[in-house]
Amino acid sequence: MEKVFNKLNDSQTQAVKQSEGPVLILAGAGSGKTTTIISRLAYLVEGLGIPASNTLTLTFTNKAAKEMKERATDMMESAAYPPMLCTFHKFGLLFLKFHIHLLGRQNNFVVIDTDDKKRIIKKINSELATPLIASEISRYKNSLLNPDDAYKQAESHNYQQIAKVYEAYQANLLENNLVDFDDLIALTYKLLDENSELAKSTSEKYQYIMVDEYQDTNELQLKLLQKLCTSHKNLCVVGDDDQSIYGWRGAHIRNIMEFDQDFEGTSVYKLEENYRSREPILKVANSLIEHNRSRLGKKLIPTRGSGDDVTVLNSSDENEEARKIADKISKLLDSGVSAENIAVLYRVNVLSRSIEEGLNRSGINYKLVGGLRFYDRAEIKDLISYIRVITNFHDDFSFKRIVNKPKRGLGKASVDKIELAAHANGTSIYEYIKKVSVADLELLVKKKNAKTLKKFIKDIAAVAKVVHESTYEFIDVLEDTFHLKDIYKGMADEADRILNMDEFYGLFRDFIKNSPTASLDEFLNELTLQSEQDQVEGESIYMMSIHASKGLEFDHIFIIGLEEGFLPLVGDGSDLEEERRLGYVSFTRAKDTLTLSHTDSRFYKGRRSDLQKSRFFNEAGLCEGSLIVEKNTAFKKGDLVRHKIFGTGRVNGVSKSGREFKLNINFAGTKRDILASFVERL
Repeated sequence: MEKVFNKLNDSQTQAVKQSEGPVLILAGAGSGKTTTIISRLAYLVEGLGIPASNTLTLTFTNKAAKEMKERATDMMESAAYPPMLCTFHKFGLLFLKFHIHLLGRQNNFVVIDTDDKKRIIKKINSELATPLIASEISRYKNSLLNPDDAYKQAESHNYQQIAKVYEAYQANLLENNLVDFDDLIALTYKLLDENSELAKSTSEKYQYIMVDEYQDTNELQLKLLQKLCTSHKNLCVVGDDDQSIYGWRGAHIRNIMEFDQDFEGTSVYKLEENYRSREPILKVANSLIEHNRSRLGKKLIPTRGSGDDVTVLNSSDENEEARKIADKISKLLDSGVSAENIAVLYRVNVLSRSIEEGLNRSGINYKLVGGLRFYDRAEIKDLISYIRVITNFHDDFSFKRIVNKPKRGLGKASVDKIELAAHANGTSIYEYIKKVSVADLELLVKKKNAKTLKKFIKDIAAVAKVVHESTYEFIDVLEDTFHLKDIYKGMADEADRILNMDEFYGLFRDFIKNSPTASLDEFLNELTLQSEQDQVEGESIYMMSIHASKGLEFDHIFIIGLEEGFLPLVGDGSDLEEERRLGYVSFTRAKDTLTLSHTDSRFYKGRRSDLQKSRFFNEAGLCEGSLIVEKNTAFKKGDLVRHKIFGTGRVNGVSKSGREFKLNINFAGTKRDILASFVERL
């Protein structure tokens, strides 16, 4: 037990020891959140004797899951089996592998990524914007709406079209035995919702459930957790309402704000001691977030002592800004700071261009996190498609991508003819080419192409046979059989593409070395679950959006674009409180120094615009006369509240009254002024 408790403060220790019932741990930025959740897991197993296999710990990125698993294993000596510690999507993937047959589906499904999803949608409908359709389909699935429901809800012709695309898209997934990211959770919930015995047995298996970054959960993930708690209420969630920044992709801040209402009898613990940032950084972060009304309330307490004041950079335009930041980074590097300890953050991706140019001029290496991912490159997508077909001959989607790579003389028209003939015969393209005679195939394509296709099918089968004999040698046989590097011969970027392919082959061999019994399916699904943050490694400074930086930390942080319209974004659809949380997240990534940059003008959307300094400078106490911070209230106009005498009412207005806030509340037609501390929010 010494390993579990020797590094914990009092608040962390209390949270770790609260093993039973629903627990909400409000963990401020840099407050040892991961240490607390891992210690709690170790305490359950080592201290209370709970079998590790009866625990389930869920998080959001592979990077976080890997780090947590390594640390948990180090703290648990007696566990016979490692605990289930993974992302929500990985849990869904594993669950579906065991139970998807209950939906009449085969368990050798393949998970498609966002790019695959968009390709399928574009083929079904190229008139409407593909990203819009993809986003709406995702929203439908996370709201548990089927295509019929979506059609009934459609308020315009365009949305009726989207519902029809959704129907065709679902049919395509079923036909090719594919699932998308949203299915991993939606289908898991569907199985638990429709099979009460399965929900009960799954809940009994996972008797202690923990969730990291709970503020990032959406409505469907909450519903899934409620199903997993069918037979108990031992759910411990760790999160920070002040770091809820994913509202735009469905995350619901109400999940953490109202956790005690969703799970009755909740114990709440606050972790406020910050072990990451110097005092001046925390001072501005605390000052900024205090201006949010909708928060549970906590204040980061510095433990690392004082340091350099927060630096404010003002430049006339983005080019001067880039020169100044490149100069500051050069000085840091010259002083011995490692490049990987420096990051440049921005709210809007387009702002990265000028900084990139400035860094290039100064000869500073940088890595753009969230740019074109390694696995999204065409040559890597081709390799993955080959592996998909070898694991599932009936994957028409992947088959069509590779049938003419390297070139086999087949045009789109020929491939379409074969696909139509295969569908008319009720088979996959692979099965059709395999069974039909060369003479019949020649009715659809040229004679030499028919023979080429027959050989292609035989080669796929031969390589697939190798997989069963030696997965490690498979990748060499794949290249030797199909000569995939020849696809890029003569291209201007041939060398880069070949290097990328070699990197992929190396990754595959490492995967098999580390997991000798793993199947190709498992390799493919691990690739699909890669996230933005899995890119962060190596000797270069990092550039990324604030969203991509969440969960990371760097010694030196530069934040650009602190102007009205960029940070915060203002206008239709923007949420000032979420913008403020983004500012708070970006400030608290910094350990030693924080530099905030704003310009008088920027070239944006084809023209140069004059800009106003962000209000966040004032709110963070970085402008003269703005150091006084008003006490926060969790109430705002429109909130429903309850008073022990006057009952339920709605807030009409909020005003300051000394150190308190005064609420004007309408109680069933009678308006009264009540101090905020005398009512509770509903």
